[in-house]
Amino acid sequence: MLSDFAPIAALLILSVAVSFLIVFMSRLFGPFHPADRKLSPYESGMKPFGPAMRRIPVRFYRVAVLFILFDIEVIFFIPWAVIFRDLAWYGLAVIGVFFFILTVGFVYEWKVGGLEWE
Repeated sequence: MLSDFAPIAALLILSVAVSFLIVFMSRLFGPFHPADRKLSPYESGMKPFGPAMRRIPVRFYRVAVLFILFDIEVIFFIPWAVIFRDLAWYGLAVIGVFFFILTVGFVYEWKVGGLEWE
């Protein structure tokens, strides 16, 4: 059973190793001439002003959390779709209840203005 995941583990190890190798080789052989101008912050072609740490309104956090929540819930459809034929009517009923709960949550957030970007 564990040997079924060996190709995935090998691919993961290989991709991480190649990534580190590319970064190391570019740092070793590439040009690196730091200067004050190159190391200064860059913001859309203008010098940044004001503090970097500003208070962010809660609505940005709320929208981000809602996006992650609904995104993760939609991911649960993929395994269901893979074994849909094996589950038959029971699987359809369970995913119907899940989709109903997901839709109720989405409609609730829409009605209370959680998705508004004022």
